[in-house]
Amino acid sequence: MLLLLLLFLLSGPPLTVSLNQEGLYLQSLKNSLEDPDSALSAWNERDGAPCNWPGVTCDPISHSVHSLDLSNTNLAGPFPSLLCRLPNLAFISFSNNSINSTLPPDVSTCRSLQHLDLSQNLLTGELPHTLADLPSLRYLDLTGNNFSGDIPDTFGRFQELEVLSLVYNLLDGTIPAFLGNISTLKMLNLSYNPFVPGGIPPELGNLTNLEVMWLTDCNLVGEIPDSMGRLKKLTDLDLALNALHGPIPRSLTELSSVVQIELYNNSFSGGFPPGMSNLTALRLLDVSMNELTGTIPDELCRLPLKSLNLYENRLEGSLPESIANSTGLYELRLFRNGLTGELPKNLGRNSPLKWLDISSNQFSGELPAALCQKGALEELLMIYNQLSGPIPASLGECQSLTRVRLGFNRFSGEVPAGFWGLPRVSLLELVGNSFSGQIAKTIVGAANLSSLLLSTNKFSGPIPDEIGWLGNLVEFSGYNNSFSGSLPGSIVNLEQLGILDLHNNELSGELPSGVKSWKKLNELNLANNKFTGKIPEEIGRLSVLNYLDLSRNQFSGKIPLGLQNLKLNQLNLSYNRLSGELPPLFSKETYMNSFVGNPGLCGDLEGLCNGKEEAKSNGYVWLLRTIFVVAGLVFVVGVVWFYLKYRNFKMAKREIDKSKWTLMSFHKLGFSEYEILDCLDEDSVIGSGSSGKVYKVVLSSGEVVAVKKLWVGLRKECESVDVEKGHVRDNVFDAEVETLGKIRHKNIVKLWCCCTTRDCKLLVYEYMPNGSLGDLLHSSKGGLLDWPTRYRIALDAAEGLSYLHHDCVPPIVHRDVKSNNILLDGDFGARVADFGVAKVVDSAGKGPKSMSVIAGSCGYIAPEYAYTLRVNEKSDIYSFGVVVLELVTGKLPVDPEFGEKDLVKWVCTTLDQKGVDHVLDPKVDSCYKVDMCKVLNIGLLCTSPLPINRPSMRRVVKMLQEVCPENQSKMPKKDGKLSPYYYEDTSDHGSVA
Repeated sequence: MLLLLLLFLLSGPPLTVSLNQEGLYLQSLKNSLEDPDSALSAWNERDGAPCNWPGVTCDPISHSVHSLDLSNTNLAGPFPSLLCRLPNLAFISFSNNSINSTLPPDVSTCRSLQHLDLSQNLLTGELPHTLADLPSLRYLDLTGNNFSGDIPDTFGRFQELEVLSLVYNLLDGTIPAFLGNISTLKMLNLSYNPFVPGGIPPELGNLTNLEVMWLTDCNLVGEIPDSMGRLKKLTDLDLALNALHGPIPRSLTELSSVVQIELYNNSFSGGFPPGMSNLTALRLLDVSMNELTGTIPDELCRLPLKSLNLYENRLEGSLPESIANSTGLYELRLFRNGLTGELPKNLGRNSPLKWLDISSNQFSGELPAALCQKGALEELLMIYNQLSGPIPASLGECQSLTRVRLGFNRFSGEVPAGFWGLPRVSLLELVGNSFSGQIAKTIVGAANLSSLLLSTNKFSGPIPDEIGWLGNLVEFSGYNNSFSGSLPGSIVNLEQLGILDLHNNELSGELPSGVKSWKKLNELNLANNKFTGKIPEEIGRLSVLNYLDLSRNQFSGKIPLGLQNLKLNQLNLSYNRLSGELPPLFSKETYMNSFVGNPGLCGDLEGLCNGKEEAKSNGYVWLLRTIFVVAGLVFVVGVVWFYLKYRNFKMAKREIDKSKWTLMSFHKLGFSEYEILDCLDEDSVIGSGSSGKVYKVVLSSGEVVAVKKLWVGLRKECESVDVEKGHVRDNVFDAEVETLGKIRHKNIVKLWCCCTTRDCKLLVYEYMPNGSLGDLLHSSKGGLLDWPTRYRIALDAAEGLSYLHHDCVPPIVHRDVKSNNILLDGDFGARVADFGVAKVVDSAGKGPKSMSVIAGSCGYIAPEYAYTLRVNEKSDIYSFGVVVLELVTGKLPVDPEFGEKDLVKWVCTTLDQKGVDHVLDPKVDSCYKVDMCKVLNIGLLCTSPLPINRPSMRRVVKMLQEVCPENQSKMPKKDGKLSPYYYEDTSDHGSVA
C-alpha cells in the first residue's frame, strides 16, 4: 500500500488521470501549439470532461465536444489533425492566429465537421483536394492565407457547402467552371487572388441559391455572361477591380433581389441598360471608374437608393429631378463626368444626404437650399463647376458639415455669418470665386477648422482678431483678395500653423511680436502688401520654415542675422526699404534676386550698393592672393612627400601579409584580392557601422566596388546581436556569405567575393554610387528624390524582399530591413543589403523560430518580435512598411517631434486627427498626391499591429504595381468597403475619404 502511494506521488499532478479521451486529445493539441498569451492556460481542469474549458462547447446531451473556437488567441504552429479524432466535432475556428505550414490532407477525416474557419493565418501550399470529402461541411473560410496553385477540381463535389471564401490568397490558376456544380452554395468569395486572366464562367449562373458573389480583383476579362441573370436570390454582386468590358448586360436587371452592385474600376462602356426600374431592392450602386457614356436614366434615380457612385465616367446631361424624391439617399458621388444643367431644387429635402460630391463637372445655377434639410450633411464637395449665386443661409445652420469645397466656381455675395463658424468643419475651401465681404467674427466658433482657403476672391476688410482662437488651424491661405489693416496680434497664438499665405492684399502695419510661437510654420508669404517696420528677429527661430517671401512691402532696417539659421528653399526680400550689410551666408549667386530693390542694402551680390568700397579693397586683394598662392605651394609639396612615404610603408607591410589571404568568389572576377588590399586606406572609407567599415575601391579597370571589412575575435564591430546557447557568435560574416553567395536577383546587392585571413575578413560588393536610401532621404539632398523615384525604390525593395520570402528555398528573413540597408545605384535603382543578421526560416513546419535577442533597428522592429522574439516573414513586412512610410512622409522612423510615438503611431494619429495632408512629405510635388496616398495605404497595411493582417511580400509587390504613377486604379476594398486609410486627391477632383 505504501509503495502504491509513493508511485502516485511521484507521478506528479494527476492531470491526465481524470481526463476523458477527448480531454487528452485537447491536451495534446495544447502541447503542439505555441501559446505566447497563455490563452489555453485554463485547459488543466481535473474534471472528467473539458466542456468548461475556454473555447470548448459540448453537446448538452452527449457531453462530447461539439465546437472548438480558438479565434483571436495568437496561437502558432501547424494545424492539429488530431482534432479529427473528436467524433462529434462540428465546428472549428482558428481565425486570426498564426497557424502555419500546409493544411494536411487528413483534415478530411473530420467526418462530422460542418464549419471550418482558418481565415487570417499563415497557411501555405495548395488547397487540399480532400476537403470535398467532408460530407457535412457547410462553411469553409480560408481567407487571408498564402494558399497557391489551382482550386482543386474536387471542389465541384461538395455536397452541403453553403459558404466558400478564399479571399486574399495567392491562387494563380483560373476560376473554374466546376464551381457551378455546388448547387447548395449561398456565398462565393474569391476576391483578391492573382488568378490568370480569364472570363466569368457562365456555369456560375447555375448557382441558383447564391446570395453573395464577390469576385473583386480576380483578373477577370471579357463581358459579364447573360447567365448571371438566373441568380434570382443574389443580394450582393461585387465584380470590381477587374478588366471587364463591354456594356452592362440587361440580364443584370433581372436580379430582382439584389441589394448591392459594385462594378467599379473596370472598362464598361455604353449607357445603362433599360429595365433598371426592375431592381426594386437595390440600395447601393457603384459603377465608378469605367467608361460609361450617355445620361443618368430617370428610372435609376427612382429606385430607393442609399448610395449612388458614378464618378469618373463620361456621363453627360443633367441630373434627373427624380433623384430628389429618394427618401434614403445618403451618398451621391458623381465627380469627374461631363454632367450639365442645374441641381434639382429639392435635392436633400427628402433624404438624409451625408456625402455629396459633384466636383469636376459642368453644373450651373445656384446651390439648392435644402441640401442639409435632414441635418446629416457632412461633406459638400463641388469644386470645378460653373455654379453661381450666394451660399444659401440654410447651410450656415448645417452643424453636421465637416468638409466644404466650393472652389473654382462662380459663386458671389457675402458668406453667411453662421457658415464661418460651423463647429465641425475642418476644411473650408472657397478658392477661385467672387465672394465678397469680410471674414465674420463668428469664425471663433469653428473650433475644428484646420484649413481655411479663401484665395482669389473679393474679400475685404480686416482679418478679425478671433482668427487667433482657432487652435487647430494649420493652413490660412487668403492671397489675391483685398484684405486690409494689420495682422491681428492674436494670430501668433496659432501654434499649429504650417502655411500662412496672404500675398497680394492691402495689409499694412508691423508684423506682430511673438511669431516665434509658429514653431511648425513651413511657409510664410506676405508679398505685395504694405507692411512696414522691421523684419522680426524671431523669424530666424522658426526651425522648419523653408519658404519666406516678404517682397514688395515697406519693411526697413537690417536683415536679421538669424535668417541664416533657416534651411530655406525660397527667400525673397526684394523691393523693400532694407539697409545695412547683407548677412555673409546670403552673399551667394543663389540669392541674386532675393534682395534687389533695396537701395540701402550692401553686400557682395551684383546690384547691391554703389561700389564705394571697391577701390579701397582692391589694394588688399593682390596681397592676399600672393600669400595664399605661396602657402598653397608649400602645402602641396608637403602632402606629396608624406603620401609617397606612407605608400611605401603600406606596400612593404602588405607584401608580408598578402600570402595569408584566401579568396572565395561567387561571380567571374576581373580583379584579384591583392588589388583590393592595395586600396584599403582611411581615405577610401565611405561608411561604418556595427559590423565594420566600408571602403570605396576603384580598380585598375575603372570598375568600382564596395568592400566591407569585418574584424574577428572580440571586437564589437564584428559581433552579431544573435545569441544562441549563451554564447556570442561572430556570425555576421558567415550570414552574409551564406545568404548573398547563393542569391541572384536584380534587387539584392551583389556579393562579388570574400577574402579571409586569421585576423580579418572582407566582403566585396557591387558599388552603389548613391549610397543608402536613409542617408539620402533624410539629408539636404532629399529633394533629389521626387515621387516617381521614391515609388521605384519602394517597388525595387519589395521585389527583393519578395524574392527572399517566396523564391528562396528555404525562405530567408532579413531581420534588419531599414532605409539605411536599401542601397541606390546610379539610376536610383534599389538593392536590399546587409544580411549580417539574416535567418533561414524553419523549413520543418514548426512555425516561427524564436531568437534569444532582438535583431533590428529602433523604429523598424515589429511589435510581436519585440516581445516574443519569433522570427518570420511578417517581421520583415512590418519593417518594410516603415520604410514605405518614410518615403511617403519624408520623416525618420523615430524623431523627437513624435514624442513617445514612433513613425507608425504618428502617421495613424495624424491621419485621424488632422487628415492626410499633414502626413505627406511637403517636398514632393502635390500632383502626385493620389499615388502617394495609395502607397501610404500599403505602408499602413504592412505595419498592422497584428502579423496576420499584413500582406505577404508577393502581394505587396502586386499592390505597388497596381498603383504605379501611370496606373490610376482604385485601391482594393475589404469586404466591399474602402480600406480605413484610403484617400483620393481632392485638389484635382472631388473625391474624399
